[in-house]
Amino acid sequence: MFRRLPGDEARTLVTTTPDTAVVFQPAVLKTPAILTLLIYLWRFLVALVRTIWRHPVAVAIPLALGAVWYLYGWPLAASVLGFVVMALTAWAVIDRASFTSLVARRLLAWWRLVWVYRRHWHSVTFVSGLAKRINGRDYLPCLVRVRCDGWADLVTVRMLKGQAVKDWTDRLDNLAQGFGATSCRMALIRGGRLLLTFPRCDPLAAPIPALPIPGEPTVGPVEIGKQEDGKPLRLKVLGTHILIAGATGAGKGSFLWDTIRGLLPAMRAGLVEIWALDPKLMELSFGHELFTRYAAHPGDCADLLEDAVDVMQKRAARFAGQQRNHTPTTEDPFVLVLVDEVAFLTAYQPDKQLRQRISAALATLATQGRSVGVGVMAALQDPRKEVMNIRNLFPDKIALRLDESEQVDMVLGDGARDRGALADHISPVPELGAGVAYMRLETSPEPVRVRAAYVSDADIRAMVAEYGEAA
Repeated sequence: MFRRLPGDEARTLVTTTPDTAVVFQPAVLKTPAILTLLIYLWRFLVALVRTIWRHPVAVAIPLALGAVWYLYGWPLAASVLGFVVMALTAWAVIDRASFTSLVARRLLAWWRLVWVYRRHWHSVTFVSGLAKRINGRDYLPCLVRVRCDGWADLVTVRMLKGQAVKDWTDRLDNLAQGFGATSCRMALIRGGRLLLTFPRCDPLAAPIPALPIPGEPTVGPVEIGKQEDGKPLRLKVLGTHILIAGATGAGKGSFLWDTIRGLLPAMRAGLVEIWALDPKLMELSFGHELFTRYAAHPGDCADLLEDAVDVMQKRAARFAGQQRNHTPTTEDPFVLVLVDEVAFLTAYQPDKQLRQRISAALATLATQGRSVGVGVMAALQDPRKEVMNIRNLFPDKIALRLDESEQVDMVLGDGARDRGALADHISPVPELGAGVAYMRLETSPEPVRVRAAYVSDADIRAMVAEYGEAA
């Protein structure tokens, strides 16, 4: 392994002192100055071309003004600049929506890209552990694009080769703090590319008043509130089952009453029937005149659920071989079974026989009911498996404020919290957090932050006075 050194050189390397280390000084190669200048010039040209390619408008504006100044003098350049500013101001006043979409948000995205993300990208990715240094060379994830909408920055990134999605989901808090955002959510666009969402404000901070009752009967998606991106929140009730989970005071009643409110015209037209189970006698009893059937005692609840199973089975026998999906009619209306605090019936009910009857009926409805027009919307406080062992039979799930982080994945499915569904961080203050939830639909596995409108007692009284005869 070692070879003998010629002459007296060995004397300069070998020592009898035990703590003396042998040091070999590496050879130093001096780079010619002209080569260094050429390297820096090449990097400058590459950066210039990249900037022109990525930001053509931002580069063209100062170049055009500079050319006018050089050719015709500064007064004309100042006049052109003033005219452009006045034209943009007039555009913003006359048509604010198009100006915001085509100009303002693009400028904001460019500013956020340069001043926030690109400026801190190196340090944030290294401190959070998403960048690597191998053999003295830095490897950073690629910052591909930044877009802005009305409430958040949408940052597209390309992962390093060999990274996994979990490497990013474990560091969402680091990214949020590093870029000055309150939270960060992540979605997988395609292999190797991620979309990070950094909120700039909270459009769901203020309570939403009760929405107007639809003018036409509809059993389609019911508008019940607003999504975080400002779009209306429309909840599908026909052809699915919905599980709503949230702690006491989280606003589960808002989702129940908003759904009822949106279906009132269809109930009057005979296209929808709502069968309500209210073991607490506090929530749905306030408007029990609206329902086709209503039960509060556990025995009556078991009978109602078994009657719903009977309706479902009779329809299935009639529809067999003729149709696969149900279209509501006055002869075969859509039946929505509302269950408030389902855990009292399936887990806390002391009568074992009643508990078994209720659990069996709910499981049968959840597995066979949606194709024949029988849907279930169930609300509960405790989402643990021993409390609600059929929660996986509900395709659409809604998580309001929860007490523990583990409960988020219990409701919305594995990995939902890692992708930004922070239901355990929703404010317990009613004005800030009541009705705020994360929703995960069967058609869209990514959790979406939403807020349901607040239906007050006065709104419910008005509904009963106008539509009480619909039942």
